Amino acid sequence: MDLPLLNRALHPIPKAPVRIVHLGLGAFHRSHQAWYTQQAGDAANWGIAAFTGRRPDAATALAGQDGLFTLVERADTGDSFTVVGSIVEAVDGADIQRLTEVMAAPATAVVTLTITEAAYGLGSDGKLDISAPEVAADLARLGSDQGNPATPLGRLVLALAARRDAGAGPLAVVCCDNLSSNGTVAREAVAGFAGAWDTGLAAWIGTNVSFVSTSVDRITPRTTGEDVAGVQAACGYRDSSPVIAEPFSSWVLSGDFPAGRPRWEDAGALFVEDIEPYENRKLWLLNGAHSLLAYAGQLRGHSTVAEALADPLCMQAVEAFWDEAEANLSGTEATADLQIPAYRAALLARFGNARIAHNLAQIALDGSTKLRMRAVPVLQAERAAGRSGAAAALMIAAWMDCSSALPGFQDPLGDEVAAANSLAGAGRVRALLAVVDPALAADDAVVELVQGQCGRFAGHPASG
Repeated sequence: MDLPLLNRALHPIPKAPVRIVHLGLGAFHRSHQAWYTQQAGDAANWGIAAFTGRRPDAATALAGQDGLFTLVERADTGDSFTVVGSIVEAVDGADIQRLTEVMAAPATAVVTLTITEAAYGLGSDGKLDISAPEVAADLARLGSDQGNPATPLGRLVLALAARRDAGAGPLAVVCCDNLSSNGTVAREAVAGFAGAWDTGLAAWIGTNVSFVSTSVDRITPRTTGEDVAGVQAACGYRDSSPVIAEPFSSWVLSGDFPAGRPRWEDAGALFVEDIEPYENRKLWLLNGAHSLLAYAGQLRGHSTVAEALADPLCMQAVEAFWDEAEANLSGTEATADLQIPAYRAALLARFGNARIAHNLAQIALDGSTKLRMRAVPVLQAERAAGRSGAAAALMIAAWMDCSSALPGFQDPLGDEVAAANSLAGAGRVRALLAVVDPALAADDAVVELVQGQCGRFAGHPASG
């Protein structure tokens, strides 16, 4: 039997007017911000125009379904299915004309971003590196009027210029990428790009655009062909673009919304004055444990988070790292509401959900970048407090072991990693540590500590 394609005639969810623009249409945005927007009590007033990044595929597929998709919440006890309709336009990111149109519309109040960490292009000084090839190329295109920008950052700045020219008023940019102080990162990137192109635009942005920091959380593994078939069998329609996610979700936001926002708190979003403790809780406890399991688990022969967590050696390493991280989260009035013991218990339950196939190889990507946020701050804090930081050092050591032991190991600084791996002994450890954090690499005691942790997982495949 030929089942119907998911569409708004089949599922009559009214199309809300576009008031949110999203850059970086992907699975996480759909499982998180789009889901929160649909759950808001005033969802009927808040439609999303979502633009892809480098490829149009996701927009093409969703456009054929009127923006609808199925969110599959995968719990240990079974799956539940929800049709999400908050995306009312799914657009190829290269369609600059449509992007500038919706950004210039007075009704547009919010821009959300999931464009990945690398897209912000900040240098070691926290400012935009305008000499980076992609940034320089976009600035040249805008300066010569000979083509549209190709990067999400360039496209956003061009669209903000259109809003300024239209006199459409202020709005909020909400960074939902997984990095510390992400609102500040977005502000520096946008201001740096605008300032390099048009200082008047940079001044307008400084006055009219707020940058909201967030901490986002929902495990969203890649959708497989089996998942697509499972939705079809369970729901009785065809959906080319379902999203699989764990039942848990979290969204913490801090910042101003000068043109309004949806009532995301209806779905459990939390609005706070100081987001840093929540960022660190998530980056260290959840993301840090993920990275540790990704490296240790693969060295032990595991392929998913649930498998690695069931390995006593991996579990012991996670608990030790959590103890170090917790020691640097607790004890102040600002962190009194973090409920860290309950958070740790919830993480164990989430990680142990074997029906969420969260692949270690996927988590392990971009390790040198991730370790700077997940392991390095804990190691530095522990050393500053007079403690060893051995558990955080073990995470870095496991990454080092993976860099030489795993075929197809990928890292944004792959050339530097390969050069370091051509060395031996302490020289190799110091060179690899320099890829992650040069200051730590200059500390002989840290080099010795990390070197002593190398090999803890390598050569010890899990039994069975």
